[in-house]
Amino acid sequence: MKPIFYSLLLFLIVPIVSGFAQRNSRQFEVSGTVTNKLTGEKLPFVQVALFEPNKDQPVVFSDTDEAGRFALSSPSGDYLLRFFLIGYESKEVQLPLFANSSLGTIEIIEENQNLEEVIVTSTKFPMRADVEGLTINPDQNLSNLGGSLLDILRNTPSVNVGDDGSITLRGSSGTNILINGRNSSLTQNLDQIPASAVAQIKIINNPNARYDAEAEAGVINIVLKKGQDLGTHASSELTYGTRGRMNTGLNLNHRTLRYNMYGGYNFRRWRDIGVRRTTREIFEDGEKLQQETNSIGENTGHNVNFGGDYYFGRNIISYEGVFQTSDDSQLNTLFADLRRVSDDSQVLKYVRRNDETEADDGLDNAVIYERTFDNPKKQLRFSASHSYRNQFKTQNIDIYRNATEALPENLNGQERAFTDEKRYISVFQGDYVVPLENGGTFETGLKSNIRKFDNDYLYSRFQETSQDFVEDPAVSNRFIYKDQIHAAYLIYAKSFNKVDLSAGVRGEYTLVDTYLENTQESNQQEYVNFFPSFQGLYNFSPTQSFKVTYSRRIDRPTAWRLNPFPDITDSLSVRRGNPNLQPEMIHSLEVGHMANYEKGSLTSNLFYRHVAGQLDFVTIVENGISYSQPANLNTSESYGAEFIGLLEVLPWWNVSGSATAFRIKVDGSNVGEEFVNDGFAWNSKLTSDFSLPYGVRMQFVGNYESAEIEAQGRDLSQYYMDISFQRSFFERKGSLSVSIRDVFDTRRFAGSALTNTFSQEFYSKRETRILLVSARYQF
Repeated sequence: MKPIFYSLLLFLIVPIVSGFAQRNSRQFEVSGTVTNKLTGEKLPFVQVALFEPNKDQPVVFSDTDEAGRFALSSPSGDYLLRFFLIGYESKEVQLPLFANSSLGTIEIIEENQNLEEVIVTSTKFPMRADVEGLTINPDQNLSNLGGSLLDILRNTPSVNVGDDGSITLRGSSGTNILINGRNSSLTQNLDQIPASAVAQIKIINNPNARYDAEAEAGVINIVLKKGQDLGTHASSELTYGTRGRMNTGLNLNHRTLRYNMYGGYNFRRWRDIGVRRTTREIFEDGEKLQQETNSIGENTGHNVNFGGDYYFGRNIISYEGVFQTSDDSQLNTLFADLRRVSDDSQVLKYVRRNDETEADDGLDNAVIYERTFDNPKKQLRFSASHSYRNQFKTQNIDIYRNATEALPENLNGQERAFTDEKRYISVFQGDYVVPLENGGTFETGLKSNIRKFDNDYLYSRFQETSQDFVEDPAVSNRFIYKDQIHAAYLIYAKSFNKVDLSAGVRGEYTLVDTYLENTQESNQQEYVNFFPSFQGLYNFSPTQSFKVTYSRRIDRPTAWRLNPFPDITDSLSVRRGNPNLQPEMIHSLEVGHMANYEKGSLTSNLFYRHVAGQLDFVTIVENGISYSQPANLNTSESYGAEFIGLLEVLPWWNVSGSATAFRIKVDGSNVGEEFVNDGFAWNSKLTSDFSLPYGVRMQFVGNYESAEIEAQGRDLSQYYMDISFQRSFFERKGSLSVSIRDVFDTRRFAGSALTNTFSQEFYSKRETRILLVSARYQF
C-alpha cells in the first residue's frame, strides 16, 4: 500500500455522562403508542427520551417495542418528551408529570412524506416504492444470504447483472452507483461488498437536480449498515457453501443520545469455475474460428466499515469509513481452432493459458456536518470525502502453437503483462433547504467532484535469443485520465391541496484531461451544461397517487471505455477502449400510478428515454482479429412499462414481484448500416415468502430475462430460480438458513451478432447452482 493510501481520518468521541439527583423519591410513569401518521402503522424502535427543560442530557430514555409501545418512569416535574426515528421528523411534547399519565397514540411524520409517499412500509416485504423509485431491504430476501451486493441487485426489479458484473437498469448500462450517497472508487468492484454489510439500496430512476446529472438510467445508492438503535448491539454471520465458499461477518454499534459508534468486518472467499464458447465466421476470408475457454478462480477479500456520529445541541458531526482488500487468482485456458469453411481444413490451432493474479486495495473516508432547526423542513449539510483504489494485476501467458493440449513439451511462446491501476475520487458538497413563508421550500447546493484514473500497462514477450522477457513499446503504455465536475443546483417545491410540485435546475462545469504517455497524446475537453428536472405528485386519496417526473441527463464515457490499452487475454478477440468518445445527452420522462391497499400495493410506471450519442460496444474485424470497442452511435430510444406489486395473500404467505417490458431502437448508421437495430425485451422477478409451522420460513425467488437487442445482435433469454429455508431460534435472536441458488442450473449467458463482414455466437456458463448454509445471531 502506497503512502497516499493512508488518507484515513481518525477522530475520538468522548461520551459525557452526567448524573442527576432525584427531586422526589416517588416515580410516575408516562406511556403511549407511536404510529405513522399517514398509514397508522405502529412503529418499533422509536427512541423516546424525557428531558428537563434547557438540558441536553435525558433523564431517562427507551425504545418502543414491536407494537410501538413505550413506558418511562421519572420523578414528578415538568419535562419535554422527545421522539426520534431515522427517516421520520423528530417530535417534542410538553409533559407536566405529577401523576401516572397515558398519552394514547403519538403520531410522527416521515421526512419529505409529500413527495416520497411509501406504498408499503411493513418490513416483511423486501422493497417499497415512492415517487423517485424503489427502496430495497436486502435482509428480507433469503437469497441474499452469504452473497455480495451483486446478488442483491440480481433480485432487484428492473436491474440486470451481466456475466462480467456489469449493471443495467431498464435496459441501460449507464447508472450512477453511490455508496452512502457519495461517489466512490469502491464501486468498481461491487462483488467485494458483502450483502450482510448493506442496510438498504435506493433505486432512483429519474433523479432531480439534487443528484449528479451523470448516468443515463439513474442512480443506485448503496447504504451500508451503521447501527441506529440506542444501547449496545451486535450481530454475527457465518456462511459456508459448496466448493468451500465462505462469508463471515460481525457488526457492532453502541449508541446513546449523545453519540453513536459502529463497526463491521466481513471476510469473503468465493471460488468459481466456468466455460465460454465462441464461434466466429469471417465472410471475406471464408474462415471459421471456434474457441473454448475453461476458467477456474478464487477471490478472498476483507471488508471493514466503521464510523461514528456525535450529537451536540442541534449539530451532528459524522465520520464514515470503508476499507477493502482482496486477492484474486484466475487460470484461463483457451483452445482455438481455425478452419476454412469450404473444405473444413485446419488453418491454425493453439492453446493459450493465462495465469492471472490481482491485488486490490481501497479506502473511502467521509466527514459530514449536519445542522437541524426548530422547523424540521430547514436543513443544512456539508460533507467532504476521499476514496482511493489500487489494483495491481499480473498476467503470465503461455502459448502452445500447433497444439491441442497445454503440455510442457508443446510450449513455444510466452507473454507477460503488468497493470498498475489507481483511482482517486474527492468530493466536496454543501446543501441547504429553507422553508418559505408561502408554504413552499427552496433548496440549493454546491458540489465538486474531482477524479483521477492512472493506468500503467507494461507488456513484454519472451525472446529465445536473450532468454528473457523484452518489453514491446508498441503495446505498453500509460494512460492518465483526470476530470473535474463543479455543480450548483436550485430546487423549488410547493404543495397545493392534493398536488405536490417540485422543479429544479442543475448546472455542471466539466473539465476533462487525458494523456497517453508513450505517444504524448493529450486531449482536453471543457463544457458547461444545464439539466432541468421536474417532479409532480397528485394524491387522489390517502391510498392512491399519480406522479410525473422529467429530467435531462448526461452520461460521460468512463476512463475504462476511454483507455485504448488492449486486453491480450485472447489474441484473436481483443477488447480496447476509444479515447475519442463523447458524452451521451439524455431526456427521460416517466409517469406512474401508486396504489396502496390494506394488504398490498401496486405501482405502475410508463417511461421514455431518448439518447443522443448512444455509447455502445461494437465489434469490428481487422486482419482476422476481432476488436470489441465502444463507439458513439447516432441515437437510441427506449420506452416501456413497469409494474411492481406487493401482496399479503394470506397471513402466512406474502408475494412481491415486478415485470418490466420495453422496446429499444438503436441507430448506429454513422458507424455502419449494420449498426441499426430495434427489438422488444422484458424481464420479471417474483418472490414468494411462506411462514410454515415450527417457525420455519420458506422463500422462492424466480427471475426471467428475455432476449435483448444490442447494436449488432442480441443476447438470448435466461431464467433461474432460488429456494431458501430459514428457522429462527433463541427468541428470534438467532437463525439458521439453507439456500440453493439456481436450483435447475439454467442460468447462463448467450447471444449472437451478425454484420456484413462476420457472424458470431457465444455461450458462457459459470457454476451457478450453489448450496449455502448460513447462521446468524444478534446480541
